Amino acid sequence: MERVYIETSGCSINQSDSEVMAGLLKKAGFELVDKLENSDLVILNTCTVKGPTEHAFWKRIEEIKGSGKNIIIAGCIAQTEPEKLKDYSLIGPSQVNNIVSVVEETINGNTVALLVKEKNPRLNLPKIRRNSVVEIVPICAGCLGDPCAYCKVKDARGELFSYDKDAIVIQVSDAVKDGVKEVWLTAQDTGCYGLDIGTNLVELLKSVVALKGDFKVRVGMMNPNHVVSMLDGLVAVFRSDKLFKFLHIPVQSGNDVVLGRMRRKYSVDDFKRIVGRFRREFPEITISTDMICGFPCEEEDQFQDSIKLVRDTNPDVLNISRFWPRPGTEAASMDGQIHGNETKKRSQTLTSVFSTIMAVRNERWIGWKGEVLIDEVGKDNSVVGRNYSYKPIVVPGSYELGKKLFVEVNNVTPHYLRAEVVK
Repeated sequence: MERVYIETSGCSINQSDSEVMAGLLKKAGFELVDKLENSDLVILNTCTVKGPTEHAFWKRIEEIKGSGKNIIIAGCIAQTEPEKLKDYSLIGPSQVNNIVSVVEETINGNTVALLVKEKNPRLNLPKIRRNSVVEIVPICAGCLGDPCAYCKVKDARGELFSYDKDAIVIQVSDAVKDGVKEVWLTAQDTGCYGLDIGTNLVELLKSVVALKGDFKVRVGMMNPNHVVSMLDGLVAVFRSDKLFKFLHIPVQSGNDVVLGRMRRKYSVDDFKRIVGRFRREFPEITISTDMICGFPCEEEDQFQDSIKLVRDTNPDVLNISRFWPRPGTEAASMDGQIHGNETKKRSQTLTSVFSTIMAVRNERWIGWKGEVLIDEVGKDNSVVGRNYSYKPIVVPGSYELGKKLFVEVNNVTPHYLRAEVVK
């Protein structure tokens, strides 16, 4: 059988899809390789969430297509740009379970496209984990309601389709029995889980944390409007020791007028209320959020509102993006497009402001002693662990993934903590 190389870009959902594709292909007898040059067939699992990511894909395919290897395009770009990719076999996000047939057809010289959007929960399928101690569990596909003005992902992944709660719990349980120590519940928006099937994220989390075993759960990104609607219940379930004290809530702008143009369904005060409530309940929680700089018609004073919000709420993680007009989205055709030089300037300004905040937030951890779970191999003979707040902590030495260490933090950088093992 041919040797297959899978290259993945984008979010944890894409990572999970690639793990499932690898598992299905291995079960079918294909050999999975970890270097492109050792392969006969290449699967590019693509992301379309940001302009630079998509541009990187087009550059990458130019690099590969002259290699003589069979190429399959998977993921969001395959779904949204089929006309530009008609020379390649394509498989959309909801067709991942059919990857074996696409590979077989491609090997036999046929160009196929499986892009029909179907309700195919990708749970309890064969998989090969990229990280042996981390289980990525998608809990739903698509999102709820009208798309945000700048977003192209809904075009790829469609309307909300929540997966069966019992099937999710079974996958988590089986992974824990298999030695997994860290579970990522992921989705385009975990906050809207269950709203199409008469349940919600809180109820799912209650079932997951009730499972026996030594593991912790990271809850993926959830939009503020859904968090506000279940705030009391979410705070209550977050008291479980099995949940990392980590919250990813993308605010995107600190100005309500801009949020309205973005078609976001919450206010700045909603975001502040969420952060304030979780910080009161869990003072050491890691708050992660996102900001877009230079959305069409964003005035300078509106951008300053974003800076003020960052200073007022002091997030621990801030993902900063320059606005990129995504083809086919509402925002791409809006009046008031801001020149790239200005979006770059605003991005640099916000980055500078946040760098100071991030350093101060991390300095609070100096002297902290506690348990970390090793979930990553670091650089220069080191490993990376996570504490209960999901803070990345670099520890010198060589330790196996999944091991727990008792450490003391003795230094910090803006991006991570450094610690020594306490004997």
